[in-house]
Amino acid sequence: MAIQIPKNPKIGKLTKLGLEALVFIAILAGVLAYQSRNLLPTDARPAPALSATTLTGEFFALQAETAPVTLVYFFAPWCKICAASSNNINHLQRLRGEDELRVLMVALDWQSSDEVQDYVDRHNISDPVLLGDSKIAGDWNIYAFPTYYVLDGKQQIVSRDLGYSTLAGLWWRSHARK
Repeated sequence: MAIQIPKNPKIGKLTKLGLEALVFIAILAGVLAYQSRNLLPTDARPAPALSATTLTGEFFALQAETAPVTLVYFFAPWCKICAASSNNINHLQRLRGEDELRVLMVALDWQSSDEVQDYVDRHNISDPVLLGDSKIAGDWNIYAFPTYYVLDGKQQIVSRDLGYSTLAGLWWRSHARK
């Protein structure tokens, strides 16, 4: 005589929920990988040159700077997703500190420096803001806003992404790559 073990409906529901979560995560990972497929690679090549005038009128050259980790954030002043991400960038800088992380913001697709200044004022940005141009956008393969690159201390790209990113996502990308 065989003993029958009663099925627990809660375990079946949890298993189904777990499988659905795994499928969702796999689809999300696939979409994110597809979106970032044309960004610069993270294969230990040096980041492209980046030099421009800052919003305050000073000349800035990335290659002349050193930092353990640099987050280069490309944005457009009209971009709603960029506006939503700006607060996360500000919080990230406070969490990590300037000695651990340098944040460099690069404005692209702007009409006037006043437009960029308004964006900076609205979002309380204190990080350096470069006034980028189409050459910088081309060199860094920027085709959507915002786009993020994380550079290590040797200025090699170790992480990249585009679109909205949470504070936790930014922290992980910049912290895990030291």
